[in-house]
Parts: sequence; C-alpha cells; structure tokens
Amino acid sequence: MRIGIACDHGGFELKEEIISRLKKLNHEVVDYGAKSLDNNDDYPDYVIPLSREVASGKVERGIAICGSGVGASVVVNKVKGVRGALIHDCFSARQGVEDDDINVICLGGRIIGNELAWVIVKTFLEAKFSGADRHRRRLSKVASLDNMES
Repeated sequence: MRIGIACDHGGFELKEEIISRLKKLNHEVVDYGAKSLDNNDDYPDYVIPLSREVASGKVERGIAICGSGVGASVVVNKVKGVRGALIHDCFSARQGVEDDDINVICLGGRIIGNELAWVIVKTFLEAKFSGADRHRRRLSKVASLDNMES
C-alpha cells in the first residue's frame, strides 16, 4: 500500500518509528515531513500537502501526527475528499474505516507510545470500508457539505 505520513516536531519521533516499521512490511511510504526535528515548525506545513495527496489518490491512506493529534485532525478535515479522525484506540481505527471510510488517521505523538501507535496504524491499514447502505447514506450527507461550503 502507498501510505503518506506527515508530522511536526511533536510527532517527529513517532513518525520516524512508524516509517521504519511500515517499510519492514514492504509498504511504500511517502514522507511529507518534517524531515528533521525543529521545535519551531508548524503542522499545517506538512499535514496540508499530505491531505491533498490523499484526496487526489496519490497515496491510499494517510497518517498525520502532531503533539496531541488535535491540530492535525482539524487540518486534514479542511481538505475536500479527506475524512480523518483523531485515533488513540484500535476499535476506533477499525470502525472509522469500516463505517466512516476514513482515509487519514491522526495521532498524538505526545499522547500514545510507539507500540500502541503501531497497533493502531496496522489496524487502520488492514480495515476495509464495509460499503453498507446506511454508511453510504451517511457519507453522502457528509460529502454534500464539501459542495455547500466551497
């Protein structure tokens, strides 16, 4: 799978760990930055390009990491075609894809440890959208907002 990942300084260490593990599973990883630890960087500078690539289909799924995950979550959902959520548990990672067809997860690099983050990432990547009528109906209503707001 082609996976995009982005972070600011608050998620830099976790991003590097996740990239290493994804590559060991033979995923293609596109790193949108930060490329080095800089305590003065800003998460939108990295998360916006990631989100645009997810929306365009250039990457299949995205992982956005900042200190809490909250800022990244706000940013990803500003890009039309992206459905992202702040995820810190496996149930939400799986259900978010199966029911809500999320294509980006946001993680808090200062909130969860490497091992839990890794299990969440694997759960997110292995999950598939169910395509159930009720979920398609709900997603259609959400998608209609993109057209109203733009």
